[in-house]
Amino acid sequence: MPVDWKQFVVSDPEILRGKPRLKGTRIPVSLVLGYLAAGRTFEEITAEFPDLTREQIAACLDYARELAEFEAVV
Repeated sequence: MPVDWKQFVVSDPEILRGKPRLKGTRIPVSLVLGYLAAGRTFEEITAEFPDLTREQIAACLDYARELAEFEAVV
């Protein structure tokens, strides 16, 4: 399911000190990515956070993918 993270991930310096979060929530992207890294499934995450959708979780992955594509020049 292709998802454009820009529709779901926002950052506001007044909320969570500007950490990227899911739009309309105070759930940081890093929290969702941590759950996924720990092996949690979409179903387990939505059971813990019933307001989240599969699209929002997929958007967190797409956000991380785009960040990982940045090339660092050393």
